[in-house]
Amino acid sequence: MEKKNQIITIVGPKGGVGKTTISANLSIALSKLGKTVIAVDLDLGASNLHTLFGLKTSKFTLDDFILGKIKSLSDIIENSNIKGLGIICGGDVPGIANLHYNRKVKLMQHLSKLEYDFVLLDLSAGVSFNVVDFMIIASEGILITTPEVPSLLNAYSFIKTFIFRRLGIYFTKSKQDKILELLEMAKDFTSNPHLNTMNGILEQVKVINPDSVNAINRILAAFKPIIVINRVRSDDDLKVGEVLKNLMNQYLNIKTSVILSVHEDNSVSLAIAKLKPVILEYPLSIFSKDINKIALNLSLLEPI
Repeated sequence: MEKKNQIITIVGPKGGVGKTTISANLSIALSKLGKTVIAVDLDLGASNLHTLFGLKTSKFTLDDFILGKIKSLSDIIENSNIKGLGIICGGDVPGIANLHYNRKVKLMQHLSKLEYDFVLLDLSAGVSFNVVDFMIIASEGILITTPEVPSLLNAYSFIKTFIFRRLGIYFTKSKQDKILELLEMAKDFTSNPHLNTMNGILEQVKVINPDSVNAINRILAAFKPIIVINRVRSDDDLKVGEVLKNLMNQYLNIKTSVILSVHEDNSVSLAIAKLKPVILEYPLSIFSKDINKIALNLSLLEPI
């Protein structure tokens, strides 16, 4: 049986939460565990992942593949000078950030054929369908947030958008227009307070098509993101993960997720100023230790 790689999306619903820094260092941590890794800059239109590896320029970028200039993804992999780790740089062609869903699926199919253990996708910030769709198609998702309330609410908003997009795709394929109308109504919970929670939605779905309730529950059960609370400064900051977990359970019926943390560390800004990965420049820092823990969690995942 052909060995499958693990495609891991790394998302930050709010800009400035440290998504790209974590992406770069996590890919190195996985390579240090003996895994082969490709770090892919999918922040299309605003790529900068390569700079954290000290790379100033690249011969080819993901744009060249998407635009058909290069036929094979393996031809645009840059050498990171780190054993087992390659990099695919993003580009900045205007408009390329808004790919059609079918083109995203095609890109992910090509990424899945890369002969590496892990393919880490550093996605753009925000809750656009472009970002959500890549997370839907991938094996696993890592959601980066910080302890501040606005960041936490953005994380919850992303998760809700993800779930509604995932359900929308399913019921579009199964041509269940009445349920699609219901999902649209649920987005305006001020006008439809009875649809403010997933339980409320399920009650209405049961009236329309009882079998669809089971389908929704399967989709919800399969969503098990790894949530990383970055820039943790105190024990109180650590508790925000449970707050997010409770919101997911209460309003979306999502009962399982892994909560991990990365502590605030001055070594991060020092390393970035040098254009060096933190995990290589300051391997004994608390940031590096936290990243190694996340890498260990990922290394134990079974390919799906």
